[in-house]
Amino acid sequence: MPITDHSKSPQAFVLHPGGKFTFEASIKPTLQTDRDVIVQVIATGICGSDVHYWQHGRIGRYVVEKPIVLGHESTGIVVETGNNVDGLKVGDQVALEPGVACNSCHFCRSGRYNLCSAMKFAATPPYDGTLATYYRVPAECCFKLPQHISLRDGTLVEPLSVAVHSCRLAGTMQEKKVAIFGAGPVGLLCCAVANAFGASVVIVADVAPSRLEFALRNGATHTYQTTTESPEKNASRLLAVAGLEAGVDIVLDATGAEPCVNAGIIALAQGGTFVQVGLGKPDLTIPVGQICDKEIVLKGSFRYGPGDFQLAVGLLNSRRVKLDNLITHEFPFDRAEDAFENVVSRSGIKSVIYGPGVDAELAKASR
Repeated sequence: MPITDHSKSPQAFVLHPGGKFTFEASIKPTLQTDRDVIVQVIATGICGSDVHYWQHGRIGRYVVEKPIVLGHESTGIVVETGNNVDGLKVGDQVALEPGVACNSCHFCRSGRYNLCSAMKFAATPPYDGTLATYYRVPAECCFKLPQHISLRDGTLVEPLSVAVHSCRLAGTMQEKKVAIFGAGPVGLLCCAVANAFGASVVIVADVAPSRLEFALRNGATHTYQTTTESPEKNASRLLAVAGLEAGVDIVLDATGAEPCVNAGIIALAQGGTFVQVGLGKPDLTIPVGQICDKEIVLKGSFRYGPGDFQLAVGLLNSRRVKLDNLITHEFPFDRAEDAFENVVSRSGIKSVIYGPGVDAELAKASR
């Protein structure tokens, strides 16, 4: 039984400058090189960046100046391949890595292609994203899903790769004590990865009790509900829930909120590592004295790099990371705008939009 209805013409969900959405006819992309693959998009998770472009029209230097298709957390079925594609065939179910680097600049050649200034990243102006019937990517950007991972749940491979990249930046986690601020999708996936990487303590902090319950089912050993009190008090109480006095070895902040960043720095042990995963205000006031006194290593994390997608898929294949219940809301393509509204309301954890004509029940089924 087919997952999609092929009787309709290709469509796209388009954001216009000013925040208006429209459904528009689109054209099936064509192979541009013999290494290209055409994928029919089955499901797409909504990311905070998609919502930000909708509500604010820009993220930093990236501005919505003309109509753009959003979406970049997608899975699909291969429908066409170039003559020089190995390891993929028509009908394969894949997760998409939605960025194409130049592969020739200093950063690409040194193994940091996520920093490539010529990166063509889906749903980052001026490049269209995946909320459409079809999408074209190079073969190396397609990752076959494990048999037990559905096309719906496979949409989490992209944010899981963000979590993998962040945790790898933090260094060895085996037997380390880790605190994670923020229990949204990326924070929860950081939690699962930290657990899979061998952390002995994983504390997740968030304001929402319901999200902390999810954390306990996804690798957290302890949770802490943050308050509006000072970062010092929040840091002290966070450490107390795990009986720690000297601090945690690693902090991952998936919020970008200044109080959380400050509490995380304060909660770090001497010589600890802080990784900034989430983005908030572009300018924060942080306790530099603490960073110096403790000789903290402070790192920024940007998307993902070589090996991160493959490792994310490997963690799923081995079942060391599970995606149970993280997708809480599903929407057909013609209700895509409702999905954006749902994310803004912070209802549930992750919202997914199915592609045009997709049978949701079949997209949710593992093979």
